[in-house]
Amino acid sequence: MYSMTAFARQETQGTLGTFAWEIRSVNHRYLEISLRLPEELRTIETQIRTQISQVLNRGKVDCVFRYTLFNTEQSQFSLDQPLTKTLVELSAQVNTLLYNSAPINSLEILRWPGVLKSPTIDTEALKSEALAGLEKVLDEILIARASEGKRLQVFILQRCEEIETIVAQIYARIPEVVRLFKERLQNKLETILSSLDQGRLEQEIVLFAQKSDITEELDRLKSHLVEIKQTLDQRKPVGRRLDFLMQELNREANTLAAKAADTETSQHAVDLKVLIEQMREQIQNIE
Repeated sequence: MYSMTAFARQETQGTLGTFAWEIRSVNHRYLEISLRLPEELRTIETQIRTQISQVLNRGKVDCVFRYTLFNTEQSQFSLDQPLTKTLVELSAQVNTLLYNSAPINSLEILRWPGVLKSPTIDTEALKSEALAGLEKVLDEILIARASEGKRLQVFILQRCEEIETIVAQIYARIPEVVRLFKERLQNKLETILSSLDQGRLEQEIVLFAQKSDITEELDRLKSHLVEIKQTLDQRKPVGRRLDFLMQELNREANTLAAKAADTETSQHAVDLKVLIEQMREQIQNIE
């Protein structure tokens, strides 16, 4: 099981220089990839996206690639001397034609397009280094996602155990709840029978049956907990399935709260909803 929240950085040193990938992912309904790449890698952007999507299934993923070339002659900016000489000569001609014109300075010349030549880069070698580094950083983020996923799994299992304890406590209280309700019903029956109101008697019996029968909700809660544990052990994306099961748990907890015939059962229902919400918040981060 993988979390969608993770960070990984991979730095390597190749024949051209130092190359670094950074990947940061957070929870998202789908897979959304954002890339920040140098212009030299734009031609393989689709390939990079495909490589990422083959490893990650969900999440908002931000990827950054940076590189620093070794200090060689090819990695330095150079001056286009013929173009620079032409610009200086043209500037001198302009000065002779215009009265009191300002002379061109060196900074303005350097800003002219083409005067400074960018460092020469072996783009094919750069692409190869980038793709190799991407494979490594994806391995790293999978490890980070798995580690966080394990923590989330432990958290959810702990909450499941707490819910199981509460469900068992509610089960154990059912006989006592029924006994107390019967006592209250008996007191009401004495009043009802004294006036021989048969319709009122039937209404009280129906109400008793509705209020006391919570076993179906408890059984479904237990069934959902079993399915959650089975889902956590699956080696595939389970986030959406777990989110659905949280909705089912919450539905049963709400019904249980509505049917509760005593304050203690009502409090148990509230405790269940708190635990379910805690799990639901964490499950939003599961792939």
